[in-house]
Amino acid sequence: MKKKLSSQWDFDDLFSLAEKRKRGSVEPVSGTDDNTEPRSGAEPQSQSGAGSDTVPEKPQGTGDEVPSGASVVPDGKPLTVGQLTAQIRSALENQYRSVCVTGEVTNLRFQSSGHVYFSIKDRAAQLQCVLFRGQRGVDRELLEDGSELILRGSVTVYEARGQYQLLVQGLEPVGVGALQAAFEKLKRKLQAEGLFDEERKRPLPAYMSRVGLVTSPTGAAIRDVLHVISRRFPGLELFFIPCRVQGSGAGAEIAAAIRQLNEFHQSGGQLDAILVTRGGGSLEDLWAFNEETVARAIADSQLPVIAAVGHEIDFTIADFVADYRAATPSAAAEVITESFVRAREAISVLVRRTNRVISSHFRALHESLDALGRRLERRHPRRLMEQNFQQLDELSLRFSRTVRRLLDQKARDSQVLARQFQRTRPSRHLREYGIRLQRLETSLKDQAHRRLADQRLALVQLEERLRLLSPQAVLDRGYSIALKSGSDGNRSVLRHAGDVDAGEEITVILASGQLKASVLDASATDGHPES
Repeated sequence: MKKKLSSQWDFDDLFSLAEKRKRGSVEPVSGTDDNTEPRSGAEPQSQSGAGSDTVPEKPQGTGDEVPSGASVVPDGKPLTVGQLTAQIRSALENQYRSVCVTGEVTNLRFQSSGHVYFSIKDRAAQLQCVLFRGQRGVDRELLEDGSELILRGSVTVYEARGQYQLLVQGLEPVGVGALQAAFEKLKRKLQAEGLFDEERKRPLPAYMSRVGLVTSPTGAAIRDVLHVISRRFPGLELFFIPCRVQGSGAGAEIAAAIRQLNEFHQSGGQLDAILVTRGGGSLEDLWAFNEETVARAIADSQLPVIAAVGHEIDFTIADFVADYRAATPSAAAEVITESFVRAREAISVLVRRTNRVISSHFRALHESLDALGRRLERRHPRRLMEQNFQQLDELSLRFSRTVRRLLDQKARDSQVLARQFQRTRPSRHLREYGIRLQRLETSLKDQAHRRLADQRLALVQLEERLRLLSPQAVLDRGYSIALKSGSDGNRSVLRHAGDVDAGEEITVILASGQLKASVLDASATDGHPES
């Protein structure tokens, strides 16, 4: 049955077993074993099975394991195809446990399972290769059709098809060793001259508005730089010197561009710094920035130089010599625009703080205006008139109750007297009592009339006082009230000439009717107007 891989690290057992075989602690066996099957399952699969994470089944008819080097089984029968292939695989693995081979990559296929299948070739032959997804420490970005690579690994046989192949355990471009040696040699030389010293490097200007740019016009670096600058500080001026950043002669072009920007600065260009950049790549791709001519041009530059070459893990001679090294082109653009971004953020904070102060001030003014409005409402003449009307109603009610109470009392007294008269039958005093009763009645009526007259007089006086205090009385004496319409639609009384502007419309209320007027002059005076 096929065995399902539990994770991308299932091939680790393969290499641990290979190490044991190198030490002689494990005997090579024929046939297939579940723990080592991924090694023999390296055959590139067909289109239908390319994405499978399974290892091939154990070949049928393999039989028992056969010791290495045997040509026939113990009973004298001929070998099966599977037995012979297993012995060949075992012999190859013992003979070629670790090989190093160079060639040109061809027929490269990246499977969805994570495995990579390809061939390497030269003029004489081809060799099938497989790179399993569990293999650590291999830079898969170097794999592309037509590239010259040095491969390290072990030779095995894919028994299902009877073909031998190379299990790749490491790879590197052809010539990287020589380039690395040249890199280290130049690095030591320039370091001894002091070109890498921090003391000679100049600080970047706090605010950069004019920057020289040295890179390829078609590379990804310039797109990244322009994208970041347009997003963070569109006002930055870039003076672009296009040049090649890869290949023969690229270093000379980069050095010439740096010198040209310095000449432009000396002639009045007023640049703040120079950005030298390109995207990522292999050591060969970045070699132009490891040339001495570029390092000398950066060191001789009168302007601060920012180097942003490759990715964060890439280091070139230009990075060591430059006044500032950025991890990527985008990071360099962020460094150039950082001061403006911070200034914009500080301005935003100040604007928000100012808005809060203004809002708080206007809120306090609004609350003060509301308080004044409530005070005016409490002291409005209409409120005083309403209170006087209420007092008048209370006095009228008290007067009516008093008169009714007196009349009731007199009626009760008359009834009492009548009852006494009926009981005593005072014929002699009838006239006297009649006269007395008439006087009392007259006196009562007179008192009632006088009290009523006094209350009426007081009512008339109160009405006269209310009339004198009313706005209408003021209007009747020849005065008028000027009103100004506010933005909220409410009208307010004008008390000072400074409360209205020339040309503004106002409303004038007279004793009879009102007028719409336009202000011709709104100059204020300190004293009272002339009569």
